[in-house]
Parts: sequence; C-alpha cells; structure tokens
Amino acid sequence: MYPLRIFFLFSVTLFFWMANLEASFTGDADSIYQARTDQNKAIAAGDIEKVASFWTDDITLRRGLGSFLQGKEDYSASFDTASKETPLIYLREPDLIEVSSCFPLAYESGTWSARQDGIDLISGRYSAQWVKREEVWLIRSEIFVALTCSNEAGSWPVLP
Repeated sequence: MYPLRIFFLFSVTLFFWMANLEASFTGDADSIYQARTDQNKAIAAGDIEKVASFWTDDITLRRGLGSFLQGKEDYSASFDTASKETPLIYLREPDLIEVSSCFPLAYESGTWSARQDGIDLISGRYSAQWVKREEVWLIRSEIFVALTCSNEAGSWPVLP
C-alpha cells in the first residue's frame, strides 16, 4: 500500500512542478512577444531610442538583402528617418517563440515586412536570439531573409 501512495505523491508533485515550469516558460515567451509588439509600435512611431532599448549593446544583424550591421549605434542609424521623405516602416510578426529550459536564451522566428506609404515593398522571414539580462529580455542577434518584393524593391542591390 505504501509504495502506491509514494508513487501517487511523487506523480502529483512531478505534475505540479512541471506545470509551474511550463508556466514560467509561457510567461517568458509572453514577455518576449510583448517586447516585440512594443518594438513594432516604436518603429511605426519613429522612436529610434525606444526601438534600440530592446537590443543588447553588441547586437548583430544580417539584413534582408545581405548587409551586416553590428552594434546598437549602427543598427539605430539604419532606422534614421530624418533624412527620408517617406521612411520604410518595418513590422516583425512572430510565429514561434521558444524559451530555453537550460539557459537565459530564447529563439524567435516569424515574418517581416517593410512598408512605405502603406504599401509592402519587401518582406520575408526572420529569426532572432533573445537573452535575458537582469530579468529583461533583449535581442542579441537578428537575421532577415527577403523572399518577396514589389517591382520597385526588385531592383535593390543584393549583397553577393
């Protein structure tokens, strides 16, 4: 009789421990999703300082057509809208956020698009690595791949 009780107690304990573990991952994934949503809003508003607040200082980026940027300063400069009459507005839409069970890391993937005057010019897929530092999720690296484009964007140069 006692082995059955012990097994039952062990099973119940394991169930609740795993449920709490899963809940913490869901909370982290939700935090990352909210951060991405907030960053999209900042991009649309042209608030480059807010956009950059979601990155690590040493962020790396491979842009949709192949160019490479490293560091918050370079990446921020790529969002400079002051010199453009109608800037590109970027949107990232996650379809997967997976939080590591071992490390303060997470993986995000989804679709992205760049619009100008409400028209999609170029779009594709992206992935991002997130790192949790002092209880805050930050983007450490992003890679974008352009897969579709308008006629205008089709003439933009691709890095060989």
